Amino acid sequence: MFEVRIHGRGGQGVVTAAEMLSIAGFTEGLWAQAFPSFGSERMGAPVTAFCRLDEREIRSREPVNTPDALIIQDPTLLHQVKVFDGLAKNGYVLINSKRSLAELGIAEFLAGLPAANVMAIPATELAIKHVGRPLPNAVLLAGFCAVTGRIRLASVEAAIRKKFPTAVAERNIAAAREAFAMVSEARGGQGTQQVTTAEGAKRHAEAV
Repeated sequence: MFEVRIHGRGGQGVVTAAEMLSIAGFTEGLWAQAFPSFGSERMGAPVTAFCRLDEREIRSREPVNTPDALIIQDPTLLHQVKVFDGLAKNGYVLINSKRSLAELGIAEFLAGLPAANVMAIPATELAIKHVGRPLPNAVLLAGFCAVTGRIRLASVEAAIRKKFPTAVAERNIAAAREAFAMVSEARGGQGTQQVTTAEGAKRHAEAV
């Protein structure tokens, strides 16, 4: 079983991100489960969502306490919530930020993880560019595909199309494709990366 925990704030599409990841997993023939945990339902309050993916039926209904991957949609939570609790020693971390891990103050904490498993992505900026709104979920799911290799980008695109009206879906897909290309290019160096620009990044034919 592969378990994902997503941290963000109300209004950022955290729950939608978990749902789309589960739909993508189902598209690939996996068993999938997604559900949220609300501390408060007001806009801007911390929200956590969970997703499980497996080749067998998933019977657990507990929150994900030992995630294999973390997606952090709001970097202001890094020093307010214990987002890294329980993370697997070879886990993956994707953070919505245009700042480096050192600038975020977490480089030392994440030093024990494989360097290529940690990525900072300017997801909000890409979302604004393509969608016109600061909703980073589709962008970060594309980053998840590129970093973990667990789900194909084409499956995430299919989930986006199921979740949104056509015009909105296609704008989110454009943002997702750009993010996937950025992350794939950055990971070519096999080191902890901060993705800063998509200009000149090559799209991978297998992903589209």
